Amino acid sequence: MKHMTNYRWTICSLVFFATTINYLDRQVISLLKPVLEKEFSWTESDYANIVAAFQLAYALGMLGIGSVIDRIGSKMGYAISLFLWSIAAIMHAFARTTFGFGAVRAALGVTEAGNFPAAIKVVAEWFPKKERALATGIFNCGTNIGAVIAPLVVPWIAITYGWQMAFIATGAVGFVWLIFWFLMYDSPAKHKRVSEAELAHINSDPDMDAAVLDKNEPAIPWTKLLTYKQTWAFAVGKFLSDGVWWFFLFWLPAFLIAEYGLEGTEISFPVAVVYIMAGVGSVLGGWLPMWFVKSKGWSMVRARKTSMLIYAIFPLMVMFSQEAGSYNMWYAVIIIGIAASAHQAWSANIFTTVSDMFPKSSIGAVIGIGGMVGGFGAIAVAKTAGLLLDYYRALGEVETAYYILFLFCGTAYLIAWFLMFRVLVPRMTPIQDL
Repeated sequence: MKHMTNYRWTICSLVFFATTINYLDRQVISLLKPVLEKEFSWTESDYANIVAAFQLAYALGMLGIGSVIDRIGSKMGYAISLFLWSIAAIMHAFARTTFGFGAVRAALGVTEAGNFPAAIKVVAEWFPKKERALATGIFNCGTNIGAVIAPLVVPWIAITYGWQMAFIATGAVGFVWLIFWFLMYDSPAKHKRVSEAELAHINSDPDMDAAVLDKNEPAIPWTKLLTYKQTWAFAVGKFLSDGVWWFFLFWLPAFLIAEYGLEGTEISFPVAVVYIMAGVGSVLGGWLPMWFVKSKGWSMVRARKTSMLIYAIFPLMVMFSQEAGSYNMWYAVIIIGIAASAHQAWSANIFTTVSDMFPKSSIGAVIGIGGMVGGFGAIAVAKTAGLLLDYYRALGEVETAYYILFLFCGTAYLIAWFLMFRVLVPRMTPIQDL
């Protein structure tokens, strides 16, 4: 047998960069919020509606895009999605009304919905189960790198060249990625750089995946997927946790401005710190269950559930971030960073529960269903945030609104863990009736 190569990690790096671009594009508007509020006279509710337009389109896009990617394959599915969302990102520069921003945000949402179904499908095709959480954690770290790069470059571009150029420059990056994707990607069985040993390693799972190595294996219809508790476990977990991450993504700069009076590029470093911490959490979150399996001899189910319980506990700290921040802003920043880190560790594993329980042929569809439900949860959080912030800002008590929102952010994961692993899928039983 030939010496095993590690080309699968090269593929993981491609997915990492695509996810980085995905979050770079969606993060721009939150960093330009103060500029755009002045230019277009937005209220908090206007901004919340624009965010909700993205999230609604993202959620609805998720329902269909996963099944499409299952049918056309991860290579073309990923490429088409990234090409279209790059166009949508650039089109923000040409919006001239609040409605126009809502429209282009919706276009960005529906096209960006392809990233995670395609990414998780790629990981399931290229990695055995024991490595999937780590691979997912690595590519999911791209969400944080994108969020780190954005505050470092977007304000500078906007100040130097205008806010329109910030959207154009970040959107154009996706076209560079497409060149590398078409040059470097193919399925493991067809790829010339994959050795026989590495292919055997990729296909080493002894259970259900062996039954679906044939690419012609039919996918489970999404209507049937809705009858499985496994589908709803993933969906419930996404519904409760996605809104927390999106709240941090779209309101963290506004929180720091409102509570600590930061201006212009002063926002860049603390936001970057939060997302650097989240990136570390993403990788460690993927590594921990693998460590439990290798070092403790635990089953994959026990390792996954225990790891996710640990990650669910840490966000409780965010409920105390404002109190800590009253002594020094950096206490609040670090606590929010810990919560964001825990979310990314949770995210690396909740995505992997899908490939733990479903055949490869249906992973995109399940990710899409869960992503849609998570999107609706995020919409609920966004709309609630807008209403709370407008109400309490009018009373001169905006910190109360943030406390209520942080209360939800702190407890959401423990509630999700209980519903997933105590109510719906305590044994994480794989789907077998294909």
